[in-house]
Amino acid sequence: MDPVIIVGAGPVGLALSLALASQGVPSVVLDEGPGKEEPRPARTVVLRADMAAMMERLGCTTLRDEGVRWVGWRSMRRKQQMRHIELDLGLGGTESDGGGGPAAPLHIPQHALARGLRDAIAGQELVHLVTEARLDAIEQDADGITAHTRGPGGTWWRGSHLVGCDGARSTVRKLLSVRFPGRTAVERHAVAALRTELPWAGEALLHRQPPWRGGGDEITARPLPDGVWRIDWLLPPRGDLVTPDALVTKIRDTLAGWCGGETPPYELIDTGVHTLHHRLARRWRIDRVFLAGDAAHLLGAVGTQGVDEGLRDADNLAWKLAHAWHHGASDMLLDSYQSERRAAVASRLRAADQSLPVLRGGGGLRTYIPGGTRGHDSLLTDGHLGRGPLGAPPSYPHSPLAPPDAGASRVPVATEEGSPVEDVRVTAPDGTSVRLRDRLGRGRLLVVLVAPGTGVWDRRHWMSAGVMPRLVDAVRALPVKAELLVTEAYPGAVAHTVLLVRPDGHLVAAFSGVQPAELYAAADATRGGAAKPSEGPAAPKDARGVKDARDARDGKVAKGVKVAKGVKAATVVKAAQATDSGAGKRAAVPRTPSQVAAETPATTPPQVVPKKSSKKVSKTSDRTADIN
Repeated sequence: MDPVIIVGAGPVGLALSLALASQGVPSVVLDEGPGKEEPRPARTVVLRADMAAMMERLGCTTLRDEGVRWVGWRSMRRKQQMRHIELDLGLGGTESDGGGGPAAPLHIPQHALARGLRDAIAGQELVHLVTEARLDAIEQDADGITAHTRGPGGTWWRGSHLVGCDGARSTVRKLLSVRFPGRTAVERHAVAALRTELPWAGEALLHRQPPWRGGGDEITARPLPDGVWRIDWLLPPRGDLVTPDALVTKIRDTLAGWCGGETPPYELIDTGVHTLHHRLARRWRIDRVFLAGDAAHLLGAVGTQGVDEGLRDADNLAWKLAHAWHHGASDMLLDSYQSERRAAVASRLRAADQSLPVLRGGGGLRTYIPGGTRGHDSLLTDGHLGRGPLGAPPSYPHSPLAPPDAGASRVPVATEEGSPVEDVRVTAPDGTSVRLRDRLGRGRLLVVLVAPGTGVWDRRHWMSAGVMPRLVDAVRALPVKAELLVTEAYPGAVAHTVLLVRPDGHLVAAFSGVQPAELYAAADATRGGAAKPSEGPAAPKDARGVKDARDARDGKVAKGVKVAKGVKAATVVKAAQATDSGAGKRAAVPRTPSQVAAETPATTPPQVVPKKSSKKVSKTSDRTADIN
């Protein structure tokens, strides 16, 4: 099969390509830019713990060097501290007002995150990154999709699927004529990245209605490495433009207000104005084309995190595309990407839109209601720390992939079905002890047995004792690949509970003991049922296609075909001079050796696929309309 075409090389597109590669799926990433990120320290990303773990699994090393996890969270109103929370860095933090502390988010400049992902791609053979490639046409047919990029001579790319990760002004979305309704300029923030010393080293701060003149309604300070802070000032909805002098005044007054009345020394590194929009694409899948990240949704007000949500899109879509690429997939599996992710983002946007009038309305009787201010503070805190309706990781309880009710064999645990599982320590098949999140993203289901006491046993003994032999046989019989893991304990689960977990870490179901039939039915539902023959991997169209595959495998190049730089066993055909109808030569996209082997007569005999009418989308103009 052909690679997956990914349009856009921001964090979401880069992460998707690496997630596919980790599951054996090649991809071509079309980058409109020159292939490097412009350093903007004032443009940062906050990642929840599970998405930070995903970036580490994909090989992004800049998280350790250029990102920081907050050690605490403070919220203030006027001169009063409303709340102080110690965050969990993986050592079991506590919250000062009772209960366990939430996991610490990771804060990193966006250009550093993207650079770390690009560095990981540099060592990945299954990802081909193409720079200065601007999409201007796509064409779908029964066997795949063709994309054309603008440039000297133009290039056609052939793929199995295409994913538009090309941002708020997405060309892919416009070519598909998908509407992008929503609200413009929901919030505006003046932003500054500066190096200084603040009284709350390593802690983030939310300060509402600061007491000094010109402080505005809300200021947020979030630490970065090397003594750098990102500070945001909430601006009036229809206020004047922020001039450099006005921003410097805000900086000096704010630092003086936090540091006892005197402005400490500081180094101003970067500034900007961040305007937040709330928009949601009507459709996220049209046949073989998908939308992800800012191309599918825009959010960010009251603590919601747009890049974090975009990475969840990539995590959700990657394992489904991988299953389709390797085994063929039912429409239910591919449609579930839109059903799950669009509903989750819509719920987040709805919660933010409902909160905005309460949080930003100001004045009136709300300020005199006992506990009202504290409730507003809790709502904002939850959004920033990844809790509650504004920030909690998404759950998919109504997913079309949810298994049918199996009655008494299904048991409740602390994690609801469809929600992300807890990151407990598990024993892998080779006997090593790892975190559960370390086994995610490999394109296979996880079957986790809760077996207290196994941690002190030799694996040779407990692998052949009790229910293990029967569970091993049940896992081997599943319709999809699965890995068997064992844990000492799981929140809310009793001994011998069996958890079935999706490749993206969401719980499918929990069973009381070993239930082979119910486990099989749940695994089959998770893959969306068996694929129809027409939905399986495409075979070569004719003998010539097989010959080209052999030539590519043997390093031979057909006459008139130019080998793409840095791509092994792959060819790229430059588009010839366009005819009056705009058609040119089609490019053969890079193929890996495993793809080539799959296309040879030894594994897949040549066959003629009936010609079907294709779905064409005409080229777009050079002008890109504003998202407003």
